[in-house]
Amino acid sequence: MAQIGALTANPHSIVPVIDMGPYFAGTPEGKRRVAAELDRACRDVGFYVIVGHGVDLELIEQVESVSREFFNLPIDEKMKVHIGDTPGAVGYAAMGDTALAYTRGQVAPPDLNESFQIAKVDVTDDPYFQSAAARGLVPRNRWPERPAALKTLYIEYYLRMGALAGDLMRLSALALDLPETYFDDKINRHISRLNVRLYPEQKIAPLPGQLRAAAHTDYGTVTILKPGDRVGGLQFADVHDTWHDVPVIPGSFVVNQGDLMARWTNNRWRSALHRVANPPKEAKGGSRRLSIIFYHHPNYDTTVSCLPTCVAPGAAPAYETITVSDYYMMKKSQQRATREKALQAIATA
Repeated sequence: MAQIGALTANPHSIVPVIDMGPYFAGTPEGKRRVAAELDRACRDVGFYVIVGHGVDLELIEQVESVSREFFNLPIDEKMKVHIGDTPGAVGYAAMGDTALAYTRGQVAPPDLNESFQIAKVDVTDDPYFQSAAARGLVPRNRWPERPAALKTLYIEYYLRMGALAGDLMRLSALALDLPETYFDDKINRHISRLNVRLYPEQKIAPLPGQLRAAAHTDYGTVTILKPGDRVGGLQFADVHDTWHDVPVIPGSFVVNQGDLMARWTNNRWRSALHRVANPPKEAKGGSRRLSIIFYHHPNYDTTVSCLPTCVAPGAAPAYETITVSDYYMMKKSQQRATREKALQAIATA
């Protein structure tokens, strides 16, 4: 039930709203109840909204404010920390740099957004982070000179989201009839990314098939999104390929499962296709939207294979066993190949 400009939540949305308070209260009954709600959401929808998450709302507001300051800088200054050709894609991505359709092997126009992305902020001298295997997966972050507060706030937010993702993974373990700490040693050196994305006002009509973010699935375990409150927002596809708006509830986060959770659960849980729609023409100047996205990724050497509680006796798993790093390299290779195909098509047009 969107309004032009600010959004209001749709009470008829099929996206469940889950209160994490009973889980954090620590009682076995409370944990079981929240885990059951999460299981239903991941089976039926693949998206859910969490409230009672315990994250300081002031921190969220500070990250939003400092991000808007960064995106308001002149393009020449933002380009000083451009992602360029450096492995790992950390730093600033300008309009036209990304096309999420490539991650599905589809040729499409570039997405209509700009972003700033950081990788792991708590890297140590441990060989695990310095090895050849870590190159590209644990890149060195690039920080702009301005705003001065951005680095400190992004680091604090990254660490806080990592902790929340850990809670969601423990809750996921309970929902999958596993010990609560089952995933702990698989995410204790996670290689997550924080991506802050600005969707500018659309003063020029998009190209045919061009969106703020093309339809895609996420690679990892859980994605924790602080959505923007302007029109032209997040949508997901249900099991019948019908698109639905994801509701915006003040003080909440939107969470979705990534590909690795679908593989781990043998498709018991959905890695739902999603996109960011263009605003309606009548939005005009009220459609500038900022989203804060935390992509949680396990340790790069974690092996992902069908969980014992997600396959019937004697049945074959839907996916082969694969490491996190091998899965990501496979997806990146597909993305690069599609990008080359798109560039060749442009060159010969």
